Amino acid sequence: MTKIKLCGFSRPCDIEWANALMPDYIGFVFAQKSKRFVSPERVKALREGLDSNIRAVGVFVNEAPEAVADLLNTGTIDLAQLHGGEDEEYIKALRGLTDKPLIKAFRVDGPADLEKARRSSADYVLLDNGAGGTGTAFDWALLKGFDRPYFLAGGLGPGNVRQAIMALDPFAVDVSSGIETNGAKDYMKMTAFVNAARHEE
Repeated sequence: MTKIKLCGFSRPCDIEWANALMPDYIGFVFAQKSKRFVSPERVKALREGLDSNIRAVGVFVNEAPEAVADLLNTGTIDLAQLHGGEDEEYIKALRGLTDKPLIKAFRVDGPADLEKARRSSADYVLLDNGAGGTGTAFDWALLKGFDRPYFLAGGLGPGNVRQAIMALDPFAVDVSSGIETNGAKDYMKMTAFVNAARHEE
């Protein structure tokens, strides 16, 4: 079954709602330029209330490897999602500091981007439209023949996630803005997304 990642959490109620819905992953954004930014201290407090069966992902943009590794090694997060220009040298450096799983995000504009994703040494790859958190999808037709498990992101919401899963069979689906109202997580949209992804009415 396709796994579910709900991203961009920042409030105690977001955690409560996640515990009720039990996605496989939730995401905390550590990129300071993001409107969804949360500090490590805030995440540590939020994480205390999170169900232990839900894995916490930290989203980073060109952060120092030492800072990423520290959050992984202290258990603040379980996985790191690299959403900037981190290259293979960066991943190698980070691997020297932690053995925790890494997700590398790739902006998909054409076949060359998918080839980079296919060759990535990260544990997982995430395929997005590149902007991140904008609610815009890329051309899913490009994924035909892509033979590596991936997180599908960009433009997903309750209305199209089932279609995406049926058409593409991704390893996981990732949503942020698609489960928000006025920039904040919306429990009804979160519920609708999870139910659609699991094909539950």
